[in-house]
Amino acid sequence: MTSLITPKTPPDTSIIYPSRDGEPVAETYDHLYALLTTLEVLKNYLAGQRATVLADQFLYYSQGVPKSRIAPDVMVIFDVEPGGRDNYKTWEEGQVPKAIFEMTSESTRDRDRVFKKDLYEQLGVEEYWLFDPKGEWIEGQLEGYRLVGGTYQPITNSLSQALKLRLVPEGKLIGFYRQDTGEKLLTSAERAEQERQRAEQERQRAEELQALLERYQEQFGNLE
Repeated sequence: MTSLITPKTPPDTSIIYPSRDGEPVAETYDHLYALLTTLEVLKNYLAGQRATVLADQFLYYSQGVPKSRIAPDVMVIFDVEPGGRDNYKTWEEGQVPKAIFEMTSESTRDRDRVFKKDLYEQLGVEEYWLFDPKGEWIEGQLEGYRLVGGTYQPITNSLSQALKLRLVPEGKLIGFYRQDTGEKLLTSAERAEQERQRAEQERQRAEELQALLERYQEQFGNLE
């Protein structure tokens, strides 16, 4: 199979590669919520690594041809400088995304499952995941593909080899779990709730100790 990716080359300032097209980020609130949450969780997970996670930004894959572009909902790229970009050019970065996530719907299913799947396969994207937050057309909401011999094959166990994570549909979001420890990658809201519960447990424990001390003093007098 002939790759669409050329070796890493310096930027060409004579050609303009737009960073926006005026289209909405996502089709519905549920799709936007799933997109932003996936972006947040994966960015936190890969913090400190030489990798970046981008969302709804143009992926340019053919040098000199600005129309050769696509805007994946979420894409994870390894072996590149961390941080954001206005857009992503494969020939400048020297890497294609390792994993791509599309938040799909009934109205986008054909483009997501045919056109995008074929394109990502040609680009050499190792894993392609489709998530249906509304449960409109994918049984179980999640569908994944992995490159095997240059061709996408279905992922049957919901394990991402590229990210070393297990993916689990949880309502309108994807739950991400580490393969090595089973630990769930928490959203900021989940972390805040976890901290609130921990603080509440500490408060209750302090109240119980204070009550125990008061009972002791009533029975035996002041400790001093």
